[in-house]
Amino acid sequence: MGAVAAYRIILASGSPRRREIMTRMGLAFTVVTSGVDETVESYDDPPDFALQLARRKALAVAATEAAAGAEAAAGTEAGFARDALVIGCDTIVELDGNILGKPTDEQDATRMLRALRGRTHRVITAVVVVHGESGTDLGRSTTTAVTMRDFGDDELAAYVASGEPFDKAGSYAIQGAGGALVAHYDGAYDNVVGLPADVVAALLRDATAAASSNGRSAG
Repeated sequence: MGAVAAYRIILASGSPRRREIMTRMGLAFTVVTSGVDETVESYDDPPDFALQLARRKALAVAATEAAAGAEAAAGTEAGFARDALVIGCDTIVELDGNILGKPTDEQDATRMLRALRGRTHRVITAVVVVHGESGTDLGRSTTTAVTMRDFGDDELAAYVASGEPFDKAGSYAIQGAGGALVAHYDGAYDNVVGLPADVVAALLRDATAAASSNGRSAG
């Protein structure tokens, strides 16, 4: 991704799991969290829900960076803000058409895991890349089907008590102790973790190509 390296890459997420995936990809990036409201009033389907949130996060950070660049003295800082590629992401769990977000408490986590056990659900991660100068906005969602074991109540209770479910969509982390609750999955593993690396790479390439075709270039 030679052309991508000429741009400042910003990850609009504070997730340590996403940072790890970006680092494994060999990307140099900074983290700027968006702090946006994650309420979506209406959506066509769960992938559209995730795309709306990912786009909202990317655009919020792009706007913040643009404002900072406009206020900065002319030179490198302003150029970085102008030529930033901002990556927004959102991961949701969908079961029977219902979106399972992050649990609010132990009771909520228990409810979600009971609903998921012994069944197959979808994990959907949306990724949106925004180029600050050209306004290029590209997004894609990826789905992985995950089937859970028919685990018992004691195992469920022990997992909830561990505290791991509380910042995870669907109340489990496949890359952590929650992986023991999973029977099998069909699709990309890193999509379930929260960031499909192949999609990120493709969107970054497409965004730089689109920016160049519009007469913009990094530098």
